[in-house]
Amino acid sequence: MPVVLVHGVPETSDVWDKLRPLLDRDSVALALPGFGTELPEGVTPTKEFYVDWLTNALKELDGPIDLVGHDWGALLTARVATMRAVPLHSWVMDMACAYHPSYLGHVLAQPWLTPEAGEAFMDHTLATPAKYSENIVSTMRGWGVPEEHVVAMSERVDRTMCDAILSLHRSATPNVFADWGATTSAAESPGLVLIPEMNRMEDVKASREAADTLGARHVSLPYLGHWWMLEDPEQSAWELTTFWESLD
Repeated sequence: MPVVLVHGVPETSDVWDKLRPLLDRDSVALALPGFGTELPEGVTPTKEFYVDWLTNALKELDGPIDLVGHDWGALLTARVATMRAVPLHSWVMDMACAYHPSYLGHVLAQPWLTPEAGEAFMDHTLATPAKYSENIVSTMRGWGVPEEHVVAMSERVDRTMCDAILSLHRSATPNVFADWGATTSAAESPGLVLIPEMNRMEDVKASREAADTLGARHVSLPYLGHWWMLEDPEQSAWELTTFWESLD
């Protein structure tokens, strides 16, 4: 059965490149429309669009599937798992705190939610890529992301991605639970919530509570941050493999 990996924002599927060879499994790293790929004509890239897109993409694969999501990919993973529209062998997510009813968003995303301010932020990003890269590298270095990966991420940001980021985040106010919570129950397939404690966007207590709501186990990664798969791909692969082996 394949491992299917879903990236977050502002990323492309390349974020999984270091991890995939260490899984010793067939794997597929999906590329969300608008993130290193084109958006279909006339599409508004909302959270509902991406859930439908992911559901359809998974249905095209031979299952059951071990689904792994990071950042926004994690929220989409949790939604697909609880909707039960696709047969999953298992699912893994991080940032479960963002699936909690009290979640208010992280500070980096706050400017994106406001019309004009969000557009101005993205315009500045696109107009001054060198300065933007330097600022982001400095910030991300504090989170433990290898510098070369941050530079690569910033170089892949384009107008399509910027517009998709704004639309996606604005479709999830005040948070995803406001829309999805009423139909969220424990997933049918076994799940695991990764809690990288060095992630400045993490809320450990909220992630544990969200894991309980979703019927998932949780495990702390005390020395890893938001981009755990880049910071320590060996440890990340071990955590995933250990979980999958426990299901056999």
